[in-house]
Amino acid sequence: MGLILLVLGALLLCGWWASQPWRVIWRRSRLRARAFPAPWRAILRRNVPQVARLPTDMQLRLKRQMQVFLAEKQFIGCAGQIITDEVRVTIAALACLPLLGRSRGYYPRLHSVLVYPGAFIVDRVRQQGPLQMQQRQVLSGESWGEGQVVLSWDHVQREAASPDAGQNVVVHEFAHQLDQDKGFANGAPLLGDRGRQARWAQVMQHSFAVLRTRLEAGEPDPLGDYASTEPAEFFAVASERFFCQPAALAQAHPAVYAELRRFYELDPLLWQ
Repeated sequence: MGLILLVLGALLLCGWWASQPWRVIWRRSRLRARAFPAPWRAILRRNVPQVARLPTDMQLRLKRQMQVFLAEKQFIGCAGQIITDEVRVTIAALACLPLLGRSRGYYPRLHSVLVYPGAFIVDRVRQQGPLQMQQRQVLSGESWGEGQVVLSWDHVQREAASPDAGQNVVVHEFAHQLDQDKGFANGAPLLGDRGRQARWAQVMQHSFAVLRTRLEAGEPDPLGDYASTEPAEFFAVASERFFCQPAALAQAHPAVYAELRRFYELDPLLWQ
């Protein structure tokens, strides 16, 4: 009995020591200081051409962020998907793009990334008035408030290879993670300042209304239909365009671009 108590005490002590903030800072500092593996560099060149467009200092920062992300997040293959370094490194590069500008942690609520070979089916019950309706959706990605992101590897690969197309399911879902950091997603991530929060709400609500008006009139808009479904999707789609089609977003929604530039503390227009 005494030996069991001793072992349990040691385990608790180890758990406490590993969870301390200074311990996390020290461990992450060591991870960032490691040499970035040559095979990972080859994967980036092959799968994520967007990385080569970044300024040199940003490329180095991205690789350092990736090393922490890959050490801390679990990748789980679903429906037969095998998790390889190619899968992990490609997704990590895109997931870390939104982390380049400011220190915001490494998606602290996230613990695992689920990867399907292709689009996956989700069945949901939706309330419509007094009725409950079963709805089946085919998705390429989803962000869960319980600390998981679900991705289609097929979509990740295709969109990573063609960043100018403007769509990026990884950036989209990880923007949702930033939004969900407060416990729910509503298109208004925490900004830490009432004035900034009020300005964000004003800009996003106005631009959301403008988007819907344009679409109803049959006018083109780089944000597209899906961004008009709800404010949370507006923010996630706008984040995709911010990183992949910054010029188009800045032209169509200059105030939105300015808010995202302040939020991410980045200006992708300069990368072009």
